[in-house]
Amino acid sequence: MQFRIVSDNRTWNKSLKISWGFSCLVGKELLFDTGEDEATLLFNIKILGISLEDLTTVVISHDHYDHTGGLSGILKRNPRLKVYGLSDFSSSFKQKVRNSGAELIQKDEFIYIAPDIYLTGKIVASYGGSSLAEQSLVVKTDPGLVIITGCAHPGIIRILEKVKENLEEPIYLVLGGFHLMDKDTRMIKMMVDRFRELGVKKVGPSHCTGEEAIELFKEEYKEDFLSIGVGRSIEI
Repeated sequence: MQFRIVSDNRTWNKSLKISWGFSCLVGKELLFDTGEDEATLLFNIKILGISLEDLTTVVISHDHYDHTGGLSGILKRNPRLKVYGLSDFSSSFKQKVRNSGAELIQKDEFIYIAPDIYLTGKIVASYGGSSLAEQSLVVKTDPGLVIITGCAHPGIIRILEKVKENLEEPIYLVLGGFHLMDKDTRMIKMMVDRFRELGVKKVGPSHCTGEEAIELFKEEYKEDFLSIGVGRSIEI
């Protein structure tokens, strides 16, 4: 299985554009999140030679602009898509998907959506004085599970623990935003230790993880740390 980063605020391929947001192509058919804006996302997709005609599925982790910003651009070019959201997403998001002709699927439970691919379902965070629903993607691969997170607002450890509750396979790689920008060093180190306790083999923190947290994961995981940025391709 191939995982390609098509939107991020860190760079891997300098011919691509960076922006505050995240998007990852899984195989050829599934896009997880759509970055901050459609111009950046579509530019990167074109440079990377990705065919939007091959897409069948878009998964949105949570209803924030830096993860939904490129969705309209995708839907204009390929409205024959299944778009997975959550019941708590805004009415404007739901209407945008339906108006495009795409199929909106709202499942809040842990579900199987394609061969070897699952969604964690709704995990609720407290954000800005209200609740925020978020989901993550889980892919079964030969060496273990690959978990892709958008921002991990509900807590990256909560997400990993929910996956462990539902699937027995070991966790091979955790990739995406861990949302540790506002955590102090002690708390970050505790989370790194918890990753080890949960048996996470490799990590690829990016987007909203925060520079200090990224460095602490790098220090702990060494050769099992993956630098993530726009254009990075991971083959598992």
